[in-house]
Amino acid sequence: MKKHNFSAGPCILPQEVFEKASQAVLDFNGMGLSILEISHRDKAFVAVMEEARALALELLGLTGKGYQAVFLQGGASMEFLRVPYNLMKVDGKAAYLDTGTWANNAIKEAKPFGETVVVASSKSDNYVYIPKEYSIPSDADYFHCTSNNTIFGTQMRSFPETNVPIVCDMSSDIFSRTLDFSKFDLIYAGAQKNMGPAGTTLIVVKEEILGKTGRAIPNIMNYQQHIEKESMYNTPAVFAVYTSLLTLQWLKNLGGIAAIEKVNEAKAKLLYEEIDRNPLFRGTTVKEDRSNMNATFVLNDENHKELFYSMWKAAGISGITGHRSVGGYRASMYNALPIGSVQVLVDVMKELEKSIQ
Repeated sequence: MKKHNFSAGPCILPQEVFEKASQAVLDFNGMGLSILEISHRDKAFVAVMEEARALALELLGLTGKGYQAVFLQGGASMEFLRVPYNLMKVDGKAAYLDTGTWANNAIKEAKPFGETVVVASSKSDNYVYIPKEYSIPSDADYFHCTSNNTIFGTQMRSFPETNVPIVCDMSSDIFSRTLDFSKFDLIYAGAQKNMGPAGTTLIVVKEEILGKTGRAIPNIMNYQQHIEKESMYNTPAVFAVYTSLLTLQWLKNLGGIAAIEKVNEAKAKLLYEEIDRNPLFRGTTVKEDRSNMNATFVLNDENHKELFYSMWKAAGISGITGHRSVGGYRASMYNALPIGSVQVLVDVMKELEKSIQ
């Protein structure tokens, strides 16, 4: 029986993507070869890479607007390092918004490159909200933010107006909601949330912001090198890129980001209404900053933990245990999670309430 997969990542993907990808593992495009064994230089995979890059820009509404898309490796954590390498000038400055663990890790990686200004942080309040009132230094080489925070369950609803280039880590909510993506000069996202399996990272960058640091950048860290080589500077994660393409095709066929956003809003509304209604539970973040991707909540009485565990396990629910650093529960509702799975979780929460009364 297929589980109701609320895992924060690697996470649920569309069933049709699993089916197509599994067939490609056996025989890719009728070649008599597996996708796992073909050369990344084979014209069949070169076509996959080209379509994946183009489709990412199309879905984001950035085609023909001076952006390039590349698929690299190392996860978002590698981009914590690549961003300052490529954007912070020698003796320069960068501004960061600290909204969670991964934002904090990005800050740590930038510090060796120059002055790193934390414009605001919610760390002292355990990251339960997104800071709103802050100013970005006008002489910063870039401003970095994290659009969605998987561990703490918060999401940025708006982004600052600034003349400073905006860099955004969208690992856990890219392709999930409509935004004016042209506001961002660089977007990066690990594939393993809304796009594909772990192993590749999408970077979308406005070319005009590159090549201005005055520093020597190792080729493997240089965005310009990867753009020039069309994501083929070194061997790409072939299977992860192919599966990401299948997921992007699935999303386009659904009607794109605008269509999936409506579904995501309905899923989040269903679960948060139950969290707020049910006296056994409470949410852990400020309501106005709640994430549509990752709902975090706790039991008001830990004595019910074992019973709740047995009930959601019996219902075929997987992956709702909170991150080890914060505990509690986290229901990740990425694009491919059907609303029916959210309803199953809500029903279990209601059943728990009835059993205790």
